[in-house]
Amino acid sequence: MPLLVHRPANPRGWIVWAHGGSWQHGSAAAWAPVTAALAASSGWVVVSVEYRLAPAHRFPAAVLDVLAALDWAETHSGDLPVVVGGDSAGGTIAASAALARRDTGDRVPAQVLAYPPLDPRCASPSYRARSGAFPNRADLRAAWRLWMDSTPEPTILPTPLEAPSLAGLAPVSLVVGSDDPVRDDVIAYADRLRADCIPTTLEVLPGVGHADVLSPRSRVLSAVPAALSESSLSELSTPTPQPTHLEGTPS
Repeated sequence: MPLLVHRPANPRGWIVWAHGGSWQHGSAAAWAPVTAALAASSGWVVVSVEYRLAPAHRFPAAVLDVLAALDWAETHSGDLPVVVGGDSAGGTIAASAALARRDTGDRVPAQVLAYPPLDPRCASPSYRARSGAFPNRADLRAAWRLWMDSTPEPTILPTPLEAPSLAGLAPVSLVVGSDDPVRDDVIAYADRLRADCIPTTLEVLPGVGHADVLSPRSRVLSAVPAALSESSLSELSTPTPQPTHLEGTPS
């Protein structure tokens, strides 16, 4: 599995990042300007994952790829914290990976997520609030169907909103725009996390829509380094001292 790694001098931590693209599109190369800018502005190593895309590779393939990338990052990060993050569909994948780590008893990474869609039904009012807003409800519901597989996966959920409890997760930082159709999904996740006593930050940026990290003047991309500087996020994301079994995964 290819990984695109941006290494700033004297890094403060490592973040494994999953790109957006409705689970079907995008690549680490296409998102390279985004991930390079994130590394430069945050001072964190950014490991951008070339995860497998739907419909050729349905859920949970992309989540498994991010989990493998987390294992690889933890073997190379030394004493620095390792967190998981992503934008749009990549944020959904990252959240599922963190939950899977909790459910299998592995070290749970903190999450830094930019506007992840989290409800396959796209049922909340924000999906109908702005006519013509991207992504529209019909297209996003179709993308969910193309990604999700009917085969049950006992240790991985496609969205954390399906989990009976979110207790045991590490801190989560969420960023979404006020004009984003997935806004209510993100707010619902923040509410669930806080109800289960997970340290959670939520920033709703006025006037910002979906896919903002691809904008030359992205306000979301400016907010992510601030989330990475949260002390609670670094303190609770320190790698365990023992190496993992995927030490030889190629970069």
